[in-house]
Amino acid sequence: MKPSELSIYLEFAIVHTFNVLIVSKPGTGKTEITKNACEAFRNGNSLAVFLWHPVVHDPTNYKGLPFPDNTHTFTKWLPYGGIWDLINAKEDYIVVIIDDLGQAIDAVQKPLMQLLLEKQIDGLLIPNRVVFIALTNRREDKAGVQGILEPVKSRFKGGIIHLEVDTEDWVKWAIINQMPTVLTAFIRFRPELLDNFKPTKDMVNSPCPRTVAAVGETYNKGIPAGLEFEVFSGIAGKGFASEFMAFLDMYRTLPDIKFVLMNPKSADVPTEPSTLYAVCGALAENASENNFDNVVEYTNRLPSEFQVLLIKDATNRKKELVNTNAFIKWTSDHSDVLI
Repeated sequence: MKPSELSIYLEFAIVHTFNVLIVSKPGTGKTEITKNACEAFRNGNSLAVFLWHPVVHDPTNYKGLPFPDNTHTFTKWLPYGGIWDLINAKEDYIVVIIDDLGQAIDAVQKPLMQLLLEKQIDGLLIPNRVVFIALTNRREDKAGVQGILEPVKSRFKGGIIHLEVDTEDWVKWAIINQMPTVLTAFIRFRPELLDNFKPTKDMVNSPCPRTVAAVGETYNKGIPAGLEFEVFSGIAGKGFASEFMAFLDMYRTLPDIKFVLMNPKSADVPTEPSTLYAVCGALAENASENNFDNVVEYTNRLPSEFQVLLIKDATNRKKELVNTNAFIKWTSDHSDVLI
């Protein structure tokens, strides 16, 4: 399931109180996607969200602290903060995000079974409207995941959902989060480098959405001259850094985009795919309501697949462009394309 689909499904799961287990390799954005889905659901709904990290829990955390009753004839259990918060939550909907469940030891997973299924722990009740959304990496990811107990897995009524990396979803996220245009253009050109995670015990990184985003963040801050390759290598691996630096060098020598915008009928149209991706990225970034007629006029001279990505990226950056006559005409002429 890709991120945009997962966001829709999580809203469904919250409404119907279905527990969900989300599985993926490291760095795909499981936690952020889940938090964002909760924030989107909170808009218009009364929702409480709690974040648990069972990897630092003790098995007795869920039962609480023993203390004598007023008569000192028997012992009760005083719930710790996590359970206490659930018991006292007043919101209409309650979500518990259980992060890195697969890294928790078996002794911690076991007491979760009753919470997940019966919404209680040894007689201590939590609201029936609590939804548990658990996240984990896979066993093969070298992330310290030993596995999840079978009776724990089967208590996720909403299923075990495997999150997949999706280039289109990532580009939309990158635009919203102000990733550099050259990076989104590069990922368009080499989408396989967005998801090239290779687990290893060596002290190196590999490309995944998290590390690619980190490249964008450091680039935006202005890396000191001469250090870009080493920095990018340390963040996403030497292979990624080599290809991105080559693309970056080409991007920095592009023709003046202002000239293209002023001369959409006569400006050169590149033939190399890498240059086409770069030009499309630059035009999408510079598109506005005032110049979109010219952007579309130049776009119509591009190969069809590049027309689509340019229009998509431009309208994702500036939603108001969908109201322009140029956009309406282009979509009418390309009614078979879903933007």
